[in-house]
Amino acid sequence: MPRMRLDELLEELQARINAARGTRDRVHSLLEAVVSVGRELDLSQVLRRIVEAAALLVDAQYAALGVIGPDGRTLSQFLTVGLADEEIARIGPLPAGHGILGELIRKPEPLRLTDLSAHEASYGFPAHHPPMRTFLGVPIRVRDEVFGNLYLTDKRGGHDFDAEDESVIATLSVAAGVAIDNARLYEASQRQQRWLQANAEITSNLLSGSPRLRVLELIAQRAREITGAALADVAVPVPGTGDLVVELALGEGGDHRRGLVVPVDGTLSGAAYEAGAPVTTAGLADDDRYDTGGGRFEGFGPAVAVPLGTEAHDTRGVLLLARPQGEPLFTEGELQPLLAFAGQAALALELAQRRTDAEQLALLEDRDRIARDLHDLAIQRLFATGMTLQSAARLVAHEGAAERVTRAVADLDETIKIIRSTIFGLRARDEDTGPSLRARVARAVGETAHTLGFPPRLSMEGLLDTDVPPGVADHVMAALTETLSNAARHAHATRVEVSLQATADEVVLTVTDNGRGIPEGGRRSGLRNLEERARGVGGTLEVGSPAGGGSRLVWRAPLAPVDAA
Repeated sequence: MPRMRLDELLEELQARINAARGTRDRVHSLLEAVVSVGRELDLSQVLRRIVEAAALLVDAQYAALGVIGPDGRTLSQFLTVGLADEEIARIGPLPAGHGILGELIRKPEPLRLTDLSAHEASYGFPAHHPPMRTFLGVPIRVRDEVFGNLYLTDKRGGHDFDAEDESVIATLSVAAGVAIDNARLYEASQRQQRWLQANAEITSNLLSGSPRLRVLELIAQRAREITGAALADVAVPVPGTGDLVVELALGEGGDHRRGLVVPVDGTLSGAAYEAGAPVTTAGLADDDRYDTGGGRFEGFGPAVAVPLGTEAHDTRGVLLLARPQGEPLFTEGELQPLLAFAGQAALALELAQRRTDAEQLALLEDRDRIARDLHDLAIQRLFATGMTLQSAARLVAHEGAAERVTRAVADLDETIKIIRSTIFGLRARDEDTGPSLRARVARAVGETAHTLGFPPRLSMEGLLDTDVPPGVADHVMAALTETLSNAARHAHATRVEVSLQATADEVVLTVTDNGRGIPEGGRRSGLRNLEERARGVGGTLEVGSPAGGGSRLVWRAPLAPVDAA
């Protein structure tokens, strides 16, 4: 009996020694985990270290960390341990925070279950999800805020999670909160430094007189880099319509977005444009509020649209930033620098407009000077030369020579007419003589640059302002507008050339692009309109294709009025 009693005491002692050694090892592992988590400064790496350490400390087969979104009711980020990428793909979309996961969001307290399927909040598992039985959930607090929750399931060996496991994970969650706070502060300071550098770079470009599009591109590029967005585009209003056009787009799908006409209703950019304030969404691809345009944003998740302006009625455009699906939402801390950036963009647009106005004023003043010099100097000298030749022609006895002199006088007279027409065009003002055909064409082509995403090339020849009757000029403008609109909507071109020429008998408008051409069997309502308009004034429409591909439309109309009979 004494022998048996001694053996029992020795076994109990050994068990206590093993338990103490296990406790010591576990405390050591916990300290190592705390140090490992606290060593990182990158937030994504901190979160990954936390969930991996939690699974290791309690010997759980599966572990996850869910980050609570800004709404405080759903999960915006979900990191897992124990599931392969193939398994995650088969399961489908990541959890949003319903069922047992949502129980910890609603009641941020430790939760330990022997069978999670028996809990009243359990919804069951989706298809292809591995079975899970035991469960341990612990909230992670950052200061006074519940940042997220740790979820652990299936303790190895078939054991249940016990109070000691809960205590260990609760201790880890405290250290995790401190590490997350440090990482966020570090991330915020780094981001603030990058914003300051970007602001300085943009200010330098503004003061150095960089082109408007270059400054806008720089703003979009820096905003995309700093916020980690996959797509950044800038949409500006189309004059006279309720639409926006994407003037520049960077990142994934940027080539397809550039030049796209975006309606104000049913789009994220349109909502920000109308409200004059930032508008965010958790999932751009599947948000029912912004479903206009079908699958233009497939694969994109969190997004924000920031107006470029200080007030709703002064919005000059919209900056759109979108992240891939599964990425974190745009936080309030990110929106403030974006608003400052939007102010820089609005300033760039304002300065560009003022610079354009100043250049236009200088151009008009220069035109006045040229017109004055042509009238006071060139025309007077040509007229005097013509008078001299006309007088000399009477003294020339040789018939052939006299004819040549007479022809030279006629040429001088025609040259004087051309110069006078040029002077009239240079001095024409919209407010007194009405816009000249040259000015109307130049303005229409310039405005189309917003829709196309690039400026078309323009060339004009002949006496457009004097020889083309007003009625024919109106038809020319309508044909030009229709042709450029078709090129913007259907051609997908990267180059458009416009040529307008007035000959002695007709006016010829030629629009050439390097797009995909006019498909056989496609809609031809626009071409029918152009053909009917040309036929209505006695002209013609020719449709062809250049040697390098694309399309060429030649619209002709006679200068003389057409006999109605």
